[in-house]
Order: sequence, then C-alpha cells, then structure tokens
Amino acid sequence: MKDEAKQMKDEVKKMKDDLQRKSDQKEKDYQKTKDEIQSLRTRIQQLESCDLTRQQDTIKQNQKNEKIEENMKHLIHKTEDLENRSRRNNLRIIGLPEDHDKRKSLDIILQEIIKENCPEILEQEGKVEIDRIHRSPPVLNPQLTTPRNVIAKFKNYQTKEKILQAAKKKSSRYQGTTVRITQDLTASTLRKRKAWNLIFWKARELGLQPRINYPAKLTIFFQQKVWSFNKIEEFQEFLKKRPDLNRKFDVQAQNSRESSKGN
Repeated sequence: MKDEAKQMKDEVKKMKDDLQRKSDQKEKDYQKTKDEIQSLRTRIQQLESCDLTRQQDTIKQNQKNEKIEENMKHLIHKTEDLENRSRRNNLRIIGLPEDHDKRKSLDIILQEIIKENCPEILEQEGKVEIDRIHRSPPVLNPQLTTPRNVIAKFKNYQTKEKILQAAKKKSSRYQGTTVRITQDLTASTLRKRKAWNLIFWKARELGLQPRINYPAKLTIFFQQKVWSFNKIEEFQEFLKKRPDLNRKFDVQAQNSRESSKGN
C-alpha cells in the first residue's frame, strides 16, 4: 500500500511538474509573441516616421525646385528684357537681297531706303547718323535661299522711331524689292510675338484695332475698352465669356489649322 501511495504521489508530482513546465512555456511563448508584436509596432512606427520624413523632404525639395525654376524664369526674363532694351536703337531690315551690298555699302543702302520710303526724315534731319550696320548672321550660309537680315543701330532713338512708325503705315521698298523694317528684338521675343499672328489678323479683320506691345502683349479695343493679354490662354478665356465674339474668332479651328501646318 505504501508503495502504491508513493507511486501515486510521484505521478501527481510529475503531472504538476509537467503542467508547470507547460504553463511556463506558454508564458514564455506569450511574452515572446508580445515582444515580437511590440517590435513590429516599433518598426512600423519607425517606417511611418521615415516615410513621413521622406514625404516632408520631398515636399521641401519640390518647393526648392519650384523656387529655383521661378528664379530661373525671372533671370531669363530679365536677361531677355535687358537684351531687348540694349537693342532699342536698332532696326531690322528683312528681305534686302544680298547682291545690293556687293555694289555699295550697307550705310549708303540704308540712306537710300529712307529716302525712298520716308524722305521727310532726310529733309528734316539730313543724313541719318548710325553707329553701325551689318548683316546677321555675319557669315553667309550658301544653303539658305533667303537673304540675311540687316541690323542697323541708330545714334538717335527718335529718328529710329520715326522710320519704324513710317514702316508700320505702309510697305517699304528698295529699288523695286519689298523689304520689311521692324524693331530688332531677341529671337525668343520674336517667337512669342509670332504666336499671336492668327489672332492678330482676325482681330484686325473684325476691327478690334489689335496691337502687339512690348515685349509680346496683345491689346485690342472692344466695347469701348482696351483689353490686354500676355498669353494666348488668357485671350481664349476672354473669348469663352463672350460667345458671340468667340464664334467670330473660332480660335479652336485656327489652332487646329496652325497645328496641322506644324505637323
């Protein structure tokens, strides 16, 4: 009996020990799982923090890039404006055949152009004084079929303006050849002005008295008021609010034709 009691006691103790070990193991597993969960939470927080930091860094970098781009545009505009202003005394003569200045100097040709198209200026001032006059570009490209432009810099700004205004009123000619006399501007400014061509001529056709003001701003006279536009998009928005005028312009059709020409 004593042996059986001892055996039962040992078995009970063994069962208790097994239960305790299992309980301890579960506690360890639970703690391990808890630690892993906490570690994952910490990692997630770190990743979220890193992601937030990256987002903030990206926003800051984008802001810096926008600022740099804005500054670059300002500097480009400033440089273009300064270059245009440095040319304020210049006129550009377009379409003058190259063979003319093989026979006589461009200075003499310019005086003859002024005499033929606006003689009153010579009558008032005598010989027009210029600082310099030259072809642009300076070297002739034999592959080009059109003559190079002539750039003339006048000593007197008012004289240059008189010639320019006379050229705007009527076509200029030289010994039977039509030539264009325009303000000398940078290539980028000329491109911006050229972009207004279709709208400009339609506005003139409609009697809106269009003008291209410096550097490339369109103005029209509509409903007893002068309207100014720096960009074509601004003009299109203006038309959308005025359906009757919009139908007359048919800007979209014009743009389509322009795009098809470009293609």
